[in-house]
Amino acid sequence: MQLNYQILIVDDISENIQVVMNILKEMSYDFSFALNGKEALELIKKNHYDLILLDVMMPDLDGFEVCRLIKEDKKLKDIPIIFLTARTDIDSISKAFRNGGNDYISKPFHAEELLARVNTQLQLYTAKLKLEKKNTSLITEITKKENRLSSEIEMNQKEMIAILTELMEVTSDETGQHLKRVAKLSQLLAKNHPSISEEEENIIFHAAPMHDIGKIAIPLDILHSPETLNSEQRTIMKTHTTLANRFLKHSNRKFIKGASIIASQHHEKWDGSGYPQGLAGENIHIFGRIVALADVFDALTHERHYKKAWTIEESINYIKKEKGTHFDPTLVEILINKIDEVSQIIQA
Repeated sequence: MQLNYQILIVDDISENIQVVMNILKEMSYDFSFALNGKEALELIKKNHYDLILLDVMMPDLDGFEVCRLIKEDKKLKDIPIIFLTARTDIDSISKAFRNGGNDYISKPFHAEELLARVNTQLQLYTAKLKLEKKNTSLITEITKKENRLSSEIEMNQKEMIAILTELMEVTSDETGQHLKRVAKLSQLLAKNHPSISEEEENIIFHAAPMHDIGKIAIPLDILHSPETLNSEQRTIMKTHTTLANRFLKHSNRKFIKGASIIASQHHEKWDGSGYPQGLAGENIHIFGRIVALADVFDALTHERHYKKAWTIEESINYIKKEKGTHFDPTLVEILINKIDEVSQIIQA
């Protein structure tokens, strides 16, 4: 793990800054601090920071405005920002993410949670910088070694997906085996769909494990809640689709672009009753429709902390019932016709 990350803590109460520094000091980070938004912006323009921990309620410039100004600056926009605030209402949480925040932790927070969230954001930021540096290096060789470059770029995307998938396994409620099975089920559905090319099949296979990558930014108390979520918590949970799109949408690389489509659309439903956009029918990208079916079928057939595993027959009956409402009818028929191969994947 890289030490000496540069972290800026912004809070108008010095005692709060000290609490955060005491929790994080064991990780050997280097700290700077600001007691107001204006001071923070001046420091950010003069120094390099790997992460900003930002309070909301401050005089003059509040945290939302500071975040917005940072994200508008092309040189600063990629610095991850975690809001640390006593405001827990859904409007404040939504506003934080709309203004470009990467995570949101409510005060008072547990030391373990702060350490985990900070570590996750730093790893994501470092991985992104490494990928950008590698891509820049590769692009300079494109005129002389175009075929090799294309292959290496794909490999880098797959490596990046692997890194993010590992992070998702650590921080979310997804297991590695579930992600692998969803990838294989999605590949099987794609392979037998008449309009999907071999290249698209390959993209789906590698991108499908990223379908819930946005969950790494969902508060742990919601993500791992043993109780049924209330309406406010469900609203926050649903933001994992839009958060994922924010993480991935700026890339034009085929695997990352495919992952962005899948992550943002796999909760849409054929009849338009899904989220986040309420897309219907073929307005839902085929990648999203495929992973939606694969994800649900695998979830039905395996035990979760809140449910027992269903049999293959019970699961198929449910899928048939949801044909044309939740799921693409063509894909449901493919699943049923290939049930022997599906069963082998599920039972692996």
